[in-house]
Amino acid sequence: MGERLEIHEHVTDAIRTPTLVRLAPNVVLVRFETLKVYAALGAVRHLLDTGRIHRGHTLVDSSSGIYALALAMACHRYGLRCHIVASTTVDATIRAQLEILGATVDQMPPSDDLCLDQQRRVTRVRDLLAHRPDMHWMRQYHDPIHYLGYTALADLLRTTLPRGSLTVVGSVGTGSSTGGLVRALREHDPDVRLVGVQPFGSVTFGSDHLPDPEAIIAGIGSAIPFDNVHHELYDRIHWVNFTHAMAATVGLMRDHAVFAGLSTGAAHLAARWEIRHAPHRTHLVIGADTGHRYTTRVFARHREALDPTGLTPVEISSLDDLAPPWSTMDWSRRRFGAAPAIPPQLRRKDRVP
Repeated sequence: MGERLEIHEHVTDAIRTPTLVRLAPNVVLVRFETLKVYAALGAVRHLLDTGRIHRGHTLVDSSSGIYALALAMACHRYGLRCHIVASTTVDATIRAQLEILGATVDQMPPSDDLCLDQQRRVTRVRDLLAHRPDMHWMRQYHDPIHYLGYTALADLLRTTLPRGSLTVVGSVGTGSSTGGLVRALREHDPDVRLVGVQPFGSVTFGSDHLPDPEAIIAGIGSAIPFDNVHHELYDRIHWVNFTHAMAATVGLMRDHAVFAGLSTGAAHLAARWEIRHAPHRTHLVIGADTGHRYTTRVFARHREALDPTGLTPVEISSLDDLAPPWSTMDWSRRRFGAAPAIPPQLRRKDRVP
């Protein structure tokens, strides 16, 4: 029987449908053009259904790229206006798409300081809200409505992935994608494990005292706390620097012909390490976006990339031991700042299978 195609009423329905690619016998990549379409659509639908917004309202938020595009597409679909306060990292390709979709864009001036960039964006949003009562601030970093859309993704994956133990591996970022997906999956299987990926220089899991000399990876970490990150959802954390993430991202393209962003490469690197200790589990790698916005900074430099097969992390038992280029630690579903529940000397031996 031949393949069947579906006609979609709006491009967001097509974009949000992922592609599943087997990278190894027990590693599956769930690859998106723009993962955050799930968050944006779920949030906007909820706001419309509950009467908090109406057609013609302007939705505003701060973004480093892929959420901005997802929100602009959701607004296009539902007849809403969109205003993006864009990070300095938003490139000309994304900005052009935003403007064609009808979004207005405020972009922050060039800066190598991510914390300053994020603070400027928040200040600008607050200034807009003070003068524009017709605007609704989406607050992707803090409003839990951004978890809602991932229930549909969880349902799709439950019916498609092989039966058995599952580990989800993905960048932490705002917390909504990994958190929303795993919460929904655990409603049916509490054994689902969550492995989060962080850059150095991020406050989210305590690496802000170790700035990455090249760049903090957009979409993985943050210079300010995010309310949508629920630390107690995570079983394990990997901190990966830019050089290692670049090696893994180029390696993913070379070995599997998958053109994806840095967060996908870093997640694949972490998954390959996790497999060694839990080979019987299926590891689902979240591929949040394509590699287009990393063409110059990563793919054009492919000859510089390290061989990812030779890279290994340092196993740590305390945040005091964090060290670049790659550290990993059992988080054990605890709150940030809480003491590890498992004694360090037993940590690897007693890991949940």
